[in-house]
Order: sequence, then C-alpha cells, then structure tokens
Amino acid sequence: MRIDSHQHFWKYDPLRDGWMDDGMQRIRRDFLPVDLHPLLKTCEIDACIAVQAGQTENETQFLLSLSEQYDFIKGVVGWIDLRDEGVEERLQYFSRFKKLRGFRHIVQDEAEDDFLLREDFCRGISCLSKYGFTYDLLIYPKQMPAAVKFLAKFPDQKFVLDHLAKPEIKNQHFSNWVPYIEALAKNKNLYCKLSGMLTEADWHNWKLQDFSFCVSAILRNFGTDRVMFGSDWPVCLLAGSYRQVVTTLEELTVHLSVPDKEKLWGGNCERFYFNNAL
Repeated sequence: MRIDSHQHFWKYDPLRDGWMDDGMQRIRRDFLPVDLHPLLKTCEIDACIAVQAGQTENETQFLLSLSEQYDFIKGVVGWIDLRDEGVEERLQYFSRFKKLRGFRHIVQDEAEDDFLLREDFCRGISCLSKYGFTYDLLIYPKQMPAAVKFLAKFPDQKFVLDHLAKPEIKNQHFSNWVPYIEALAKNKNLYCKLSGMLTEADWHNWKLQDFSFCVSAILRNFGTDRVMFGSDWPVCLLAGSYRQVVTTLEELTVHLSVPDKEKLWGGNCERFYFNNAL
C-alpha cells in the first residue's frame, strides 16, 4: 500500500486562515477529500493521513468526521492543547476514535525558540504514549537545538519530523541544518517525512537538483526504515502539482532497492502510525 503520510483538508476561512497571505491566493479556497481522491488515484497512492492545519479541537473533530466518510483517509493527526492541565482527560476522550493516530502543535509559529522545552508542554507530551498516540514535530531550523534536548526527554515516545524541519532549500544554505539533523536522527524513536520540500524552494524556478542534498542527508542519517513520503497537499500547490511532488521524490530515490522504496512509500508510515510498539 502506498500512503501519503501528510496532507490537509480545510474549508477556507479568511479569519482563521490568516497565515495564507496575498502570495497564497492559489490555496485560499476549500480543499476536501473529493478534491484529493482523483489525485491519489492518478499517482497510484492508496491512502492518506490527514494532518491538522488549525489549532482547535473542532479541527480534530472535522478531520475525524471526514475520515468516517472516506475510507482512503486511514488516519488523522489532530490537535489538543497539550499545555492544558486537563490534557489527560482529553486524551482519554479522543482515544475512542480509532482513526486518530496522533497530535501536532504548530511549534514553528511559537515566539520562543525553546517552546518545546516548556514544562506544561512536556507534561502533555509525556501522556501521549500511554494512549498509543504519536506526535508530529513541526519546527524551523532555529528550533532544532531545543528539539535535540526535547527528544532526549522522551525516548519511549514516537515522533516524526515534518518537512525535514524546513531547511533553507531556496538559498541552498544548510550549515545550520545538517549538524542538528545528524543529532536528531540519533533518536531511534524519531522518523522523518520527506514532505514540504517544494514550498521551501523557489516556488516558480525550482529544479530537481535543489532537493538532492537534503534528501541524501535525510536518507544517510535516518536510513530507509524511518522515512516516509508526504505531499503536504494542498500547500504544495503553491510550488507544484501533486504529481510533481510525487515524481520529484521518485526521481530522487530511484537508486533505492524495491524493498526500501516500499518502506518509504507506505510501509514506514503504516508502521509508525498503526503499530504502537517502537
């Protein structure tokens, strides 16, 4: 089974979705399962994981309701306030939803570079493994030093790094990214999504070679057992089509063996989100 480990659905709301600035007109509209399904079929992708884009429990319920209507949505990564003192009560409530596989907080938008190390946030993270929930780590390179310390606190929690921690692909500046990727990858409970690369490049003038250094670095450090394909659709549409996202990664990993390709394109995603054991 080929699985897209990272995509989003939303009904566009200009007040809630203020992060979509004037340069993002292309994605300022509704994107729902009926829009994605034909793209998956065309690219021979069998299923997907729907990831939160808004930081409310309503967003989590919205994604869960879609997953109940569409079988190809195999899992949901939602949001709850992990800083809340009543977080365990919310985890107990959400544990009844079979397709809810984990949670994410948009840490990249937090003002503090060391947000991950907040005591209240770490308290919430410490509760996730009890309920079999994963955590998606969304950060910028400037937050990677804190992420190294953060992961060391939770060796039994399953994490996945979204979008390679958003390296500066457009400027091809990786000196502040490489050493922390090496440090993060030493945590065997951390996976990495090969996702979100096109939107970190020059949206209008990117080329295949722009991504080769980062993909090679991820494969070298994480190996082929802890990486997974993700489209970041519909955000990816700012820089390319769904098919371009797929073919870009296919070309950059053409050298991998068939078993390793099967892991990257679905096997690792399935193991991460649906096998509770590390």
